[in-house]
Amino acid sequence: MDQPKMPLAKRRLAELTGAEMRQAALRRPVILLPLGSHEDQGPHAPMGDYLSAEGVALRIAACASDAGTETFLAPTLPFGGADYFASMPGGISLSQSTLRAVLDDVLACLLRHDLTRIVVINGHAGNVQAIHDATQRVWLQRDVLIPSLYLWRVAYGLLPAILGPDVAQRASGHGADPLTSVAMHLFPDLIRPDLIPPAAPPPEFRGMPVSGFGTVDFEGIEVAVPLEVAQIAPNGVWQGDPGLCSAETGAILVERLANIGARLAARVAGWAA
Repeated sequence: MDQPKMPLAKRRLAELTGAEMRQAALRRPVILLPLGSHEDQGPHAPMGDYLSAEGVALRIAACASDAGTETFLAPTLPFGGADYFASMPGGISLSQSTLRAVLDDVLACLLRHDLTRIVVINGHAGNVQAIHDATQRVWLQRDVLIPSLYLWRVAYGLLPAILGPDVAQRASGHGADPLTSVAMHLFPDLIRPDLIPPAAPPPEFRGMPVSGFGTVDFEGIEVAVPLEVAQIAPNGVWQGDPGLCSAETGAILVERLANIGARLAARVAGWAA
């Protein structure tokens, strides 16, 4: 007698029963591992930007599965690796060593059951090094290649084609595009339009223009400085103009990211066939 099939709507590992998981594991599906952060994203946007990473990852899983690549979403890690945001109240982060240890353990749990078709869906710059270190260890020790898709880095590259180069440049930044537009699309009820701040000129620190998180421009040369966000962007917005963000832009970004992620999932499934 054939085993009953799992409802197609279930795309999260957390939603599967034990029996469903045992059946799915035999088919060796693609597992998406979403990572985000809990940090200041400006006075108008939810601090839990991991919600957006999870939302996009869920759409990747659905898009990939609809196209024939069975894909599930592992629980999202909401706390990002500590970088520049500890000075902002309400933020919660993990030290880089703790994040690396968590990733090592999570990957070991999946690999133990031959779930080797894994794609990291990253939504925070502070996670990049820990992801690299953890996945490199798996590659060197087990010959299992785990790619990482850094959503917002990809989204920055998509914006010029959506908005035009000039508007994209003015809209892009922390607390602005792409994350604010994505949140406007996925979680409109969590956005505070009344608190969207006006565009601000680039800040300076001790007479030097701030060129990035942790860097200043000294005579045309980028110099690293140990600054935190509260010192260079007290309201959590840096460089971009959140007034240029929109749910329409977010919808386009989410759709394109979902399609890119689904194609990557299919490629990973092919590697481990």
